[in-house]
Amino acid sequence: MSSHRFTSLEVCAGTGGQALGLETAGFDPVALVENDRHSCTTLRTNRPEWNVLEMDLLEFDPAEHPYTYDVDLLSAGPPRVRSVAAASRGNDDHEQKLLLAVVMLASTVLPRAVLIENVPKLVTAEEFSGLRAELTAELEHLGYQLHWGTLNALDFGVAQDREQGVLVALRGEPGDVFKWPEKMATPPRTVGDVLHASMAARDWPYADRWAAGAQRPAPTLVGGSKKHGGPDLGLTGTKKAWAAMGVNGWGVGDIVPGPETEWVEPGGDGKSLPKLTIPQIALLQAFPTDWRTCAGKTSQYRQLAQAAPPPVAAALGRNIAAALSSAPTPRTRLT
Repeated sequence: MSSHRFTSLEVCAGTGGQALGLETAGFDPVALVENDRHSCTTLRTNRPEWNVLEMDLLEFDPAEHPYTYDVDLLSAGPPRVRSVAAASRGNDDHEQKLLLAVVMLASTVLPRAVLIENVPKLVTAEEFSGLRAELTAELEHLGYQLHWGTLNALDFGVAQDREQGVLVALRGEPGDVFKWPEKMATPPRTVGDVLHASMAARDWPYADRWAAGAQRPAPTLVGGSKKHGGPDLGLTGTKKAWAAMGVNGWGVGDIVPGPETEWVEPGGDGKSLPKLTIPQIALLQAFPTDWRTCAGKTSQYRQLAQAAPPPVAAALGRNIAAALSSAPTPRTRLT
């Protein structure tokens, strides 16, 4: 692939999982738009050179940031769209408004490519067919060729069964040559393999035994809502799956097990088992070991659990970059 670097505009940037992967693939952000102050602190702490704009996407006006015009890629990880039933319980569907705002932004910025990551059902479910049609009509009107698909982080070196719905749209000839990234040929990584070293870091005598019983991928990490409680690893069924691997899914721990930690047989409700720590959550999301999340434990967990795993974004970014490199698109700004 070409060594040429590309430009990107990242919106709903979160704690930077997608931006990190795209950086690996050759995309340098001219700006990252994010409304969560803790996530913005995380981004600024880890990448002081990044231009982080702390604001809601609905308030972002590219006319006030003209350097964002004609970037190579507009990438977005907006909040997960809710099912029709879930949306009906709220006053409006803010998530769908943000998703449509990404497309409206594309009509102004006119990037060469657009990448939107969201729930798999956005791509596959009949209940979202109307929304898909609206997104498709708007982007095709702008000259983009659309590629809808689902990817599982498990297939890209992440020790987690985590499906993502993805929309890739490219203008002109690159839309003809874009290909979805291929799955890795190696077997999926497991929780035991990824977390073995951290479980042994404080000389826990049962670390080997624990890792041997956790030889499967993690369930999907879920970030939860800012409106509800503290961090935990999911609903009852998910907690049982964690308990079967020797993990307490009822919260997030402060420290990994040590010599004082007794062995508890996996299973049951899991409440007596070791809890995962924030650095371990980051490992399961395949963040770099030097990436530091900021704020309290609950916010750090949500930042990480809601993020797109960087390896998936990197795989997508490499294929988008290859398409852009193979057939450069002339800059044609609409008036």
